[in-house]
Amino acid sequence: MIVHLWSYLYRNIFRFWLKWILRQLTGKCELQRICDGSMKRAERTLRIEHSLESSKCKALQRAVYSSKDDVEKCVALIIEQKKINTQKDAVFASKLQLSLLQISGCKKLYLAVEELRKQPYNSDNNKHEEQLMELWNLLMPHEKLKARITKQWCDIGFQGDDPKTDFRGMGMLGLTNLLYSYAIVGINLTEMAYNLLKNGHLRTHFYNLVPGEPQMKDFHQFYCYLAYEFDKFWFEEKPESIMYFNQYREKFHEKVKKHLLDYDVVLALRNEI
Repeated sequence: MIVHLWSYLYRNIFRFWLKWILRQLTGKCELQRICDGSMKRAERTLRIEHSLESSKCKALQRAVYSSKDDVEKCVALIIEQKKINTQKDAVFASKLQLSLLQISGCKKLYLAVEELRKQPYNSDNNKHEEQLMELWNLLMPHEKLKARITKQWCDIGFQGDDPKTDFRGMGMLGLTNLLYSYAIVGINLTEMAYNLLKNGHLRTHFYNLVPGEPQMKDFHQFYCYLAYEFDKFWFEEKPESIMYFNQYREKFHEKVKKHLLDYDVVLALRNEI
């Protein structure tokens, strides 16, 4: 109760007066102070995002949703609203513009990933079927499928005779990621990557890795990182059997989330950094 009360008082009363006092002392607004600091890219962008979302000005709140084409206008609007002298603070606009590109890019990436996830696998859709066949040919180039529905799918990790039943909540996102890399484990890792993006944990990684808008390929590359690291993790942990998969999946998930708390983190395969 006390924590919630303090949080409410800080957001609605103390934060405003603290910002006002610091502006009087430094001659700079909160956004300028963030950009002036020695913070690295992810920490700076995360703090800019929080500052804009916490603003009482609706125009500043909307800035985190600006499109790539509108970023310059948003920067100009913020400079006008905050009465910033850009002749005295020459680097502010460029730093803010970069951070806004990253923030809006992450939000746009989530929407694109979510759209792909919501698209269920449809065996009547030729493109979906072609991608599924492509997956088989990539993983089993020397073995032909005897039929569309066959126990052979279990050889590459699916649970039953028809892979379409395994995609479930991950839809075409699960299949698309598998084409980057291995069935049920792969779909579980897709869900992990999706949830890390949805819950905002992946922002630190993207803000450090991508100098602009994160793209779908960046999400797929993070998935590949998870697949590579989970393989190492599984063999290092040496579970008694596959029956313990969910337990070790959660342990791995917590390990990745802990890494993402580091402002300097970049979770990518070496040739992608």
